Amino acid sequence: MTVTLRSATEGDLMAVGALHQRSRVAAYSAFLPAEALADPTPEAMGRYWVERWIWERDTHRMTVAERAGALVGFSHLGPDDEDEPATGLLNAIHLDPAEQGRGTGRALMVDALDAMRGLGWRRAVLWVLSDNVHARSFYERGGWGPTGDERDEAIGSAQTRQLRYARRL
Repeated sequence: MTVTLRSATEGDLMAVGALHQRSRVAAYSAFLPAEALADPTPEAMGRYWVERWIWERDTHRMTVAERAGALVGFSHLGPDDEDEPATGLLNAIHLDPAEQGRGTGRALMVDALDAMRGLGWRRAVLWVLSDNVHARSFYERGGWGPTGDERDEAIGSAQTRQLRYARRL
């Protein structure tokens, strides 16, 4: 079965939150403690996306991936507030853990880059956890590279180091 991509709707957001939480736990459990990943709950993550949707639906784009009618991934992008005006920020690509290695992440990335080009952006940026070697390799295969910018951000009770990646569109 093939994966299909479509624009997210408000009705998708609670399921997006649950998927986001599953994805985070699977991707980050190798380098973050379980207690840092226990919160937020899937329901709280869904409410986070519902609230974010209210404020960003006119300026941001969420795409969901479905396989056999089930939500298996999503991407979220918008303008980058830290850089030049012609830059888009890829806020997230998250997959259901069982979807890893099936080409869905790649399809979501290609779709996001095409959407950014369509919005007239010439450059794309993202933040990735420095310890997430799998994600860093995924983005590097997609033409992204580190800019040298770093920041620290909390995930639950754990402080994480994030690296900024960029690529031309």
